[in-house]
Formats: sequence, C-alpha cells, structure tokens
Amino acid sequence: MTAADVRDWDPGDGRISTPSTTRAAAWSADALSQPAALPPLAPDRGLAAPDYWAEVVEHFREGLVVCDADGVVRHVSPVAERLLPEVVPGELLAAAGVPGLSDGRPGGFAHRGHRLTARQVPLSGGRCCWYVEDVTESVSRADALLAERARSAFLAVVGDKLGNPLHPDRAAAAAVRLAVPTLAEVAVLVLAPRLGRARWWRASRADDEAPLVDSGVLAGGDLPAAIAEGLTGVEPHAVDWLVEQAIDAGWLPGLTGTESTARVVPLPGRDAPVGVLLVARRATRWYDEDDVELIRAFAARAGAALTTALLYRDQAEVADTLQASLLPVEPAETPGVQWGTAYRPAQAGLRIGGDFYGSHQLPDGGSVFFLGDVSGKGVEAAVFTGQLRQCLQALHRVESHPGRLLRLLNDSLLETTMAHGQGRFATMVLGVARPHRDGGLTLTMAGGGHLPPLVLRASGEVESVPLRGMLIGVVPDPRVGEVTVRLAPGETCLLYSDGVTEARGGRRGDEQFGPERLFNAVTGCERMPAPALAERVEQVTCDWLAHGDHDDIAVLALRAVGPSGRPSRHLHAVPAPAGTDQRKETPA
Repeated sequence: MTAADVRDWDPGDGRISTPSTTRAAAWSADALSQPAALPPLAPDRGLAAPDYWAEVVEHFREGLVVCDADGVVRHVSPVAERLLPEVVPGELLAAAGVPGLSDGRPGGFAHRGHRLTARQVPLSGGRCCWYVEDVTESVSRADALLAERARSAFLAVVGDKLGNPLHPDRAAAAAVRLAVPTLAEVAVLVLAPRLGRARWWRASRADDEAPLVDSGVLAGGDLPAAIAEGLTGVEPHAVDWLVEQAIDAGWLPGLTGTESTARVVPLPGRDAPVGVLLVARRATRWYDEDDVELIRAFAARAGAALTTALLYRDQAEVADTLQASLLPVEPAETPGVQWGTAYRPAQAGLRIGGDFYGSHQLPDGGSVFFLGDVSGKGVEAAVFTGQLRQCLQALHRVESHPGRLLRLLNDSLLETTMAHGQGRFATMVLGVARPHRDGGLTLTMAGGGHLPPLVLRASGEVESVPLRGMLIGVVPDPRVGEVTVRLAPGETCLLYSDGVTEARGGRRGDEQFGPERLFNAVTGCERMPAPALAERVEQVTCDWLAHGDHDDIAVLALRAVGPSGRPSRHLHAVPAPAGTDQRKETPA
C-alpha cells in the first residue's frame, strides 16, 4: 500500500483522512494546531509499512484487509485479525470462507457471534481494501429500541381495544383475542369464580388464520392448581407443570407438553385478582424476562378493563332492580273493569319518571285506582313516586274513602319530605270503582290539584269531570275535591298527566297540545277498548312532539265492561331495554 492508494480519499465517517501532499509535514509553530499526517508507506518496500503503522491502525475502529489484484491477502490489521481470524496473509481471501467477504457482496453479516459490516474500497493497481467493523453493540441497541417500540405500540392497541367493552364477556373475549399471536399461540383467561363457578375464554390460532375464541365454565374446585394459585395473586413459578395442567383441562389444542412452554399471570383487580391469564406457545420461543414483562403489562390492562366491566355489570344489575321496582305497576284485574295504560318517561334511557298509576283491589269487590304526577323528573322523581306508591299500598288497607285516603296520603308525604329536607309535591286523582249488576260502574274520585278526567259516553259525547283540589304534600289538611261519576256499560273514564296537554310541538315546535286537541283526539273513540284508547292518546301526543323533548306521559283508562267482559291486556309505552323485543297487544 502506498500513500497514493489512500491519499485524498475520505470514507465519509470522519475516522480516516489522509492529507494531501500540499500540506506541510514538518513541525512548526503554525502546524501545532494541525493534526500530524501519517507518513506514506515506503514504495520501495512494496506493501511493507513503517514500524509504527500497526500501532496506528490498532486504534482504528474498523479492521483493514488489503488484497492484491489476484485476491490474495497482503495485509491484515490487528483489529481485522481479531474479527476475522480465518483471514491469513498470503492466502486467497475467498478461501477464508467469511460470508461477507468471500462472496464479494458488501453489507452486514453474522460471524462468530458478532454482527459485522464490510465495505470494499478499490485501490491502485487492481488492489482493494476491505474495511470491516463490529456493529454488534449498535445493532443490539437498535434491535432493543425497535422491540421496545413494538411492545409500546402493542400495548397502545391493547389499551385502545380494551377501553371500549363494558361487558365482562366482551372484555374477556377481546383480551384473549389480542394476546394471540403476539404473546402466545393459545391464550386462556379465567375469571375469578362466582357462585362456585369459573368462566373461561380461550383464543387459539392455526397458521395465519384469525384467532378463534371459545368459552366454557368450570366448577371452582376443578380449576388447575396453577390457575387457583394465580387467583390468590401469586404468579406460579413451577412453569414446568403449567403445560400439563392446561392440557389436562383441555385448553391447549395442538400443543404437547414436551414441545410447549407456558406462563400464568394474575389479572389485577380492586382488592383481589379479577382473574388469571394463561399463555402458551411452542418451545421454539421460550418466554424470556422481556416476554414476561410484556405479559404482565398486558395483564394489567386486561385486569383494569375487566374490573371496570364487572363493576359496570354490578351497577347495571342494581339499576335494573331499582328500575323494575320504580316502574308503574299495571292495575290488577277487576271484575267489570277493563284497564288501559300507556307510559312514556321524559328520559327514555332511564325507563322511569315522575308519573305513576295503578290500582288495588278492595275486599268488597271494588278497586282503588289512581294516577298522578310528582314534581321534577328523572331518578329523583321516580324515587319519590316509589315512596308515594308504597304509602298508598299501605293506607288503602285502613281507609278506602277517596277523600279521606288522599288526606292520609298528604300527611304521610309531608312527614317524609320534612324528614328528608325535600320540597317535593304531587298532583293526583284517586278514586274507587264499584261494579253494578247491570255492568256499569260507579266512580268516586278525589282530586289533589290534578287535571280533570274525561268521560267518553256511549252517545259519543266527551265530558270533562269537574274535579278540583290542592296539591298533595304541600300543606296539612289540604282542600280535596270529590265527585261521583256513573259509567254505563261500554263507557270509559280517561285519566292523564300534564305531559299530554303540555306537550310542545306542532309546526313551530313550541305550541302546546292542549285540552282542546285532546278532546278532538278522543272524540269518536267511545267504542274503543281501554288499552286501544290509552295507546291512541299516547300516540297522538308523541306525533305532536315529533321526537322533541317532553315531560313524563302517563295515561290510565277504565272501561265498564260488565262481569262477563273479557280481561284486559295492557299496552306498554315504556321503551324496552336494549336487546329485548317488547310488543304492544290489543284485545281481539
């Protein structure tokens, strides 16, 4: 090698640079700040270098292998000797069998447990120089960075996918589906036993197909020992037995005990693990510490999602139970009376509101019936209606006269509202229906500040019952109006809440439905069964609203049908919970 071979050539990495011949090599005061140039190799000695040349190139990060035009190695630097002990001066480079050098294709390659890069630089006279560098450490750092980015991206997807399901079944199925194939070939999630039974979900993958998810139930005492240990919050360490236990449970299709590896990680919950996650795959990919840490991070996210879903389920069960207790109770069947009801709360999603109706049978064959409206709407109003209905259920057993019963109810509500510091009140029509032998009914009604009932006569005439009174639950001993109405067979009495007459809609969207439109809507409906009449009132009101906001709507109709009349079938206007099919029925 001569100075002409490397003069003015810069590999581009800033490590090796030979100054041109125009730069003075002599030491001077001006040159103290300039780096000293390497002396050229003596051309009269061929490839022989000065005595200190080996010492200089020893500190190069790259190893140097110089070959002549025939491919014979003429010089190997000390760094190259350590990286490529097979390369010997005086022999053909191709005979060394180094992958990145013998095939003549520069680039990266693995050699003796190291990652090397090689680049070839042509020299004068057909010679060439190979620069070989050990990049094992930098490649390892890059691989670790890429792996960490992949893990972070995977966990971000997991967090996004598991942030939506609010049902335990969907959350568990999503968790095992996400675990395959990144964490395992087969993933099993087992929830903590409930009522002595433990539910499990499994995802398995065949070839490149999408993971298949199935589920099952095991008795709490039949769970594998590792799963039971994991449910206590301890991560099982006897990993050799995990595969056998999972195979015995029938959870690892296509995997055998001698060819598989598995891990079990608890899923953190509020006070105790919400479940455990079992992951398994072929032993060609053992779970190292990085894999286990990724599984634990995945389990933490799955545990949080399941904890949220289970909490939501418990709250939903409580809410459903409370809603069922607060919904209006359909009137009890009474001889000679056909009932019709319709109910639409202001907040359809809650299915409950502040309007209420119902009836209770009396020992003498009569029936107490009522329809009312409490102040406010939503959950608080529904709770107040529940209290009011409970009071009525108890008080009608000691008093059946409508006026006196309404005053007792007023005193009870005053006591309740004062005890709880509430300022709630109610409007109400309360009556007693007594059948006659001719098939008619006598209705004795008391009013507490509510809208007057309507009577549909057999002649087609619609009458407004002159019933007045004061609000219930405001003052002691309120003025309560009373009236008695006689219904002939086939005639109907209609009770309704202010959600009907005060419904705002129409062309401009702010006009009240009003009593006059209600009169017109029921005129000509005297032959309608009570359920059909209640549905008509509810329907025309909703048509007027045109899906706009509204107050609670409640309708109660009672029709005199005689002792041989067919039993009524009630019409429900309460929106059904999601996933159910609630149909309206009318009598034939």
